[in-house]
Amino acid sequence: MPTESGSCATARQAKQKRKSHSLSIRRTNSSEQERSGLQREMLEGQDSKLPSSVRNTLLELFGQIEREFENLYIENLELRREIDTLNERLAAEGQTIDGAELSKGQLKTKASHSTSQLSQKLKTTYKASTSKIVSSFKTTTSRAICQLVKEYIGHRDGIWDVSVTKTQPVVLGTASADHTALLWSIETGKCLIKYVGHAGSVNSIKFHPTEQVALTASGDQTAHIWRYIVQLPTPQPTTDCNQMSGEDEVEFSDKDEPDGDGEGCGDCPTIRTSLTSLKSHQGVVIAADWLVGGKQAVTASWDRTANFVCGNEMSCILSALMFSSVVVGHDQELTHCCTHPTQRLVVTSSRDTTFRLWDFRDPSIHSVNVFQGHTDTVTSAVFTVGDNVVSGSDDRTVKVWDLKNMRSPIATIRTDSAVNSPLDCISYPSGSLMLRGGGYRINVCVGQRIIALPHDNRQVRLFDMSGVRLARLPRSNRQGHRRMVCCSAWSEDHPICNLFTCGFDRQAIGWNINIPALLQEK
Repeated sequence: MPTESGSCATARQAKQKRKSHSLSIRRTNSSEQERSGLQREMLEGQDSKLPSSVRNTLLELFGQIEREFENLYIENLELRREIDTLNERLAAEGQTIDGAELSKGQLKTKASHSTSQLSQKLKTTYKASTSKIVSSFKTTTSRAICQLVKEYIGHRDGIWDVSVTKTQPVVLGTASADHTALLWSIETGKCLIKYVGHAGSVNSIKFHPTEQVALTASGDQTAHIWRYIVQLPTPQPTTDCNQMSGEDEVEFSDKDEPDGDGEGCGDCPTIRTSLTSLKSHQGVVIAADWLVGGKQAVTASWDRTANFVCGNEMSCILSALMFSSVVVGHDQELTHCCTHPTQRLVVTSSRDTTFRLWDFRDPSIHSVNVFQGHTDTVTSAVFTVGDNVVSGSDDRTVKVWDLKNMRSPIATIRTDSAVNSPLDCISYPSGSLMLRGGGYRINVCVGQRIIALPHDNRQVRLFDMSGVRLARLPRSNRQGHRRMVCCSAWSEDHPICNLFTCGFDRQAIGWNINIPALLQEK
C-alpha cells in the first residue's frame, strides 16, 4: 500500500490549520460582537451632540471596520506561518517536489514565486475589504446629501447637453443625438416642446438671457436660433425617487435602459422651423453660446474655427442676415466654446492641446491669448465667477487657472480617466466645489462656486477647488445613469432640483444637492 508523501502530509496539515482558523474567526466575531455591544453601551452614556441615529450608524460602521481588520490580521499571521513552512520544506536537503529533484537555484526561485503569490493575495484581500468598508461609509453620506428627484425620459438616443433657462418660466432643455432638442417641466418631468429643425445630431443647447429663445448647435454644420412659448403644467404629487434599501451598488446592463418614448413626448407641441439658421461653418458645429446681453453669439466647429455673430439690436440677432466674423488660430478641431458671464470674453478649447482666450471688448481689436497647460486634447474650458478658468483634458486632469497669471494652474485635480465630458461649475459663497463629466464641454453658473465631474463610468463626483473629493451622486438600486454621463448643469435657485445631469442612457436626471450640509462635512 503506498505511503503518504511528505508534501501531501504538509498540505493536509495546512488545510486542517485553515479549518480550525475559520472556526476561531467565528468565535472571535461572536466575542467581538459582545465587546462592541459593551462599548456601545459605554459610549451611549457619554454626552454627544450627534443625533442618536447618526451615532448608532457610526458605531456600527466603525465596528465593522475593526472586525474586518482583525480578520485580516489573523489571516496575515496564518499566511506568514504557511510561508515559513514552505521555505523550510524547500530548504530541506534532497527533498523532491512533484517527483523532480530541484537544484538550490530552482528551490530559491520556487520559494520566491510562492511568496510573491501569497503577498499578492494579501494585498488583494486587504484592498477589497477596506474599499468595501470605505465605499459603504461614503455612500451613506452621499445619499443623505445628494438625492435623485426626477428622471426626464423621452429621447431616442444619447443626450449630449443639458441647460436650464434663465427666464421665467424656468424649464430644462436637452440636446440629443436623435436630431431633436426637448424642453421639460422640471417639476413634473413632462416634455413641453420638441424642436426638430436640425438634420443632424444636436450637440448643444443654450438659452437666451432675457428672451424665450434657444440656440442649438448641430452636426448638420449649422446653428439654429428658435423661439419657444411654454405653459407649465400643474405640478402633481411626486413619489420619492430616492428611497434606498441599503443594499450594495449594482451594475446596470443595456437591458435596464429607459424606453425611448417618455410620458407625453409624443403629444407635446413640435417646432419645425427656426428664426435664423447660421450656416457659416464647413464642419460639425460642436458648441454655441450667447455673449453677455444676448446681442451676440459664438459658435465652435470641427472646421477649426469659431464664428462670432453679432447684431446691433436683438431684432437683428433674430433676422436672417447677421454680421459674422471668423475666429481662427487653432490647429485642430474645436471641442467647446464658452462666454464670460459679465464681459465680452470667449474661451475656446481644441484637440491641439490648447485653449484660447478671445477678447471682444474692443470692437477694433480682437486680442487672443494661447494657453498650453495640458498634454492632450482640451475637451472643455469655462469661466467661473471672478477671473478664474477651469479646463478639462484627455490627459486626466482638471485645472483651475487665474486669468491674471496663466503661467501655471492654481489647482490641479487628477482623475482616473480622461476628462472627456462636460464640466459644469457654480460657486457658493461659503465654499467651492467642482463637477466633472463625460462629454465635450464645461458649463458655468456664475452665482455659485461648485464644480461637478460626470465620468464616463456612469458616476458623478463632487470636488472642491483644491481637488479634495467631497461626495459622489448615488448610483444604486437601479437609480442613476446607466451609461456614460455627458453633461451637467446647475440651477442654483430652483427649490426642487439644483443639479441636472444627462448621458448616453437617453435620460436626464434632476438632483437635489444639500450644499450647506456638504460644505459642513468638508
